[in-house]
Amino acid sequence: MSKAAGDPERAVNGLLSVAQLLEEPRLARLYTFVLREDEVTIDDIVNELDIPRTTAYSDAGSLVELEVLTRDEGQKTHTYSAVPITLSTNLGGDEYTITPTLIEAFGRSPRDQDLNLLIDRYGLGKLAAALTYAVPYADGEMSERVAARELDLQHAFAIAVLQALRDVVLDMESIDPYFDEIRDANENPTVEG
Repeated sequence: MSKAAGDPERAVNGLLSVAQLLEEPRLARLYTFVLREDEVTIDDIVNELDIPRTTAYSDAGSLVELEVLTRDEGQKTHTYSAVPITLSTNLGGDEYTITPTLIEAFGRSPRDQDLNLLIDRYGLGKLAAALTYAVPYADGEMSERVAARELDLQHAFAIAVLQALRDVVLDMESIDPYFDEIRDANENPTVEG
């Protein structure tokens, strides 16, 4: 793949890589695990994520092909590192940036009943919108009541989603190098009431 700055091939391949991470929660979870740990081996992946070794090899290989992980083959035991990614989209003047925090939230969905239900019922876009409210909520800059109301979901469900995303925000704030690029609903609301 060409590495020239502004190269359309590289840009589109990057877009497809992010799309792949947002289609398969297991890949998203693996990607953010490696990002969090800096450098891991297959044994680390198997032990920490509790997945079969063949799945770990296959998924790590897929993420290397997508160029979101790198594999260092300089030692007997190969190590993997994550490539921090971000994707900004602008549709009709409405810009949104996908960062590893959204990828982490998606990766948690199979193990979090509320996030899974949100995605099943309303789609990944609603998860992204909820994240924009979870950021100021987690920082204490927006009340739970206001954030839940603005999400336009059943109140108790909105609160459960916000609490799940609060954990994601707090976990990823120091790990996601693009965290400051996540839209904050206090500055630029995403849901019209």
